[in-house]
Amino acid sequence: MKKDTVVEFRRPQQEQDLLSTMLREGARHLIAQAVRAEFEDFLAGYSGQRAVDGRRAVVRNGFQPEREILTGLGPVAVQVPKARSRGEEPAVFRSSLVPPYVRSARSVEAALPWLYLHGVSTGNMHEALAALLGPEAAGLSASAVARLKGCWMEEYRQWCRSKLDRDRWVYVWVDGIYSGLRAEDERLCALVVIGVNERGEKKFLAIEDGVRESKQSWREVLLGLKGRGLTIPPKLAVGDGALGFWAAVREVFPETRQQRCWVHKTANVLNYLPKSLQPKAKAALHEIWMAETKSQAIVAFEQFVAAFGAKYPKAVECLVKDREVLLAFYDFPAEHWIHIRTTNPIESTFATIRQRTERTKGCLTRDGMLSMIYKLGMSAEKNWYRLRGFEWLAKVIRGVRFRDGLEVQQRVRKTGNQAPRRAAA
Repeated sequence: MKKDTVVEFRRPQQEQDLLSTMLREGARHLIAQAVRAEFEDFLAGYSGQRAVDGRRAVVRNGFQPEREILTGLGPVAVQVPKARSRGEEPAVFRSSLVPPYVRSARSVEAALPWLYLHGVSTGNMHEALAALLGPEAAGLSASAVARLKGCWMEEYRQWCRSKLDRDRWVYVWVDGIYSGLRAEDERLCALVVIGVNERGEKKFLAIEDGVRESKQSWREVLLGLKGRGLTIPPKLAVGDGALGFWAAVREVFPETRQQRCWVHKTANVLNYLPKSLQPKAKAALHEIWMAETKSQAIVAFEQFVAAFGAKYPKAVECLVKDREVLLAFYDFPAEHWIHIRTTNPIESTFATIRQRTERTKGCLTRDGMLSMIYKLGMSAEKNWYRLRGFEWLAKVIRGVRFRDGLEVQQRVRKTGNQAPRRAAA
């Protein structure tokens, strides 16, 4: 961020320390109020439910251990309430106002897109910042926020032109993040690509806007990646089956293998079943993608078809049509399965964004949506861990074969015949 985008306050050290302490207390009070209101809404959702003895099924149960959010003001303590369920099903309160990655936001600048995305328009930003930072924060008024947004947009545009040829990208995850914005009769969405390089580092590769998740939109994204240096096709792409991405990737990177997300597929299959059967069907689907070998997965697959095919053919058809691409992960190292069976790297990062873009549709422009997603994405990216079992990526790049997650050793020609050996991955 350029120096002229903020106003600097120069004060004696003692007075500054006292002011910082007062501002941190104000921030703590504001955050506590917001989380309390969110918790009250959570309890209201269970107000009509009663336990066997007639008492309320879900009640307050104290607070989680206090933790700190690191901001430009220093550490601000936060306590999130807990709920206790007297019924059969647990009720867990998870605050979306204090997502985990904000814990590492070490500057006010990093906190601003978070506040903005949670429904605070540019016009109301001054009031929110005054409550959070005190009346002394004149340099962080709505006009300063507008300047910051301009800087974020320029950062985003430069990032979109950054080169990708310094790394070898082995796996990619793709998804569309829909917003409350509309273009004509279509909802706008951000087309997101996350890749992992040969060192196991996960990075955002693309955050582009599109009218819908069409083949043409994804084709433009992939050609853009290719133009930035991603010329060697990724070994595997992971995504939802409803994407136009798959038709596009077959044209741009035909050598890239496909893996459908099991979380999305499970939800799609269960939509064709009555609620009374969904727990049983979900457990049966779990047996497929958690099987230790592909042959065991195929057996569980056929059992699901036999159990539900006669009465619920649409549910079975939804599963069977993607059979091969659902089981592609068995041809990759077992340590990587937890990462490549689902689109969780994208889903977990954008869980808050999916919930909140509806709130901001009245104050969020098309460019603003992209810059907010970019800033929040970059903040989350800093806390990502390397891919589990990243040392196996070198063999995946070299084209080493894997069967059921284990490396297939080449047959060694000696006296007598030897069966292929497999090294534990």
